[in-house]
Amino acid sequence: MKKQTITIIILAILLVSALGYIIQDKYIESKIQQGMQIGYEQAILQIMQQAVTCQRVPLTIGNQTINIIAVECLQNG
Repeated sequence: MKKQTITIIILAILLVSALGYIIQDKYIESKIQQGMQIGYEQAILQIMQQAVTCQRVPLTIGNQTINIIAVECLQNG
């Protein structure tokens, strides 16, 4: 009976530890996703704010660069 009780206690501790790890991992993953989303939104907002001033906004990824400008600026020019 004593060995069975010890086994149950050990299994319960392992279960609680595993659940704690899983919950912490999901929480951290969620916070990272939220941070990435905020970063994307801020980057797009900055690009939009520059583009509406009717100046070209260069966007570079790797060795490719494109320039964007608000369509409204082309229509007024």
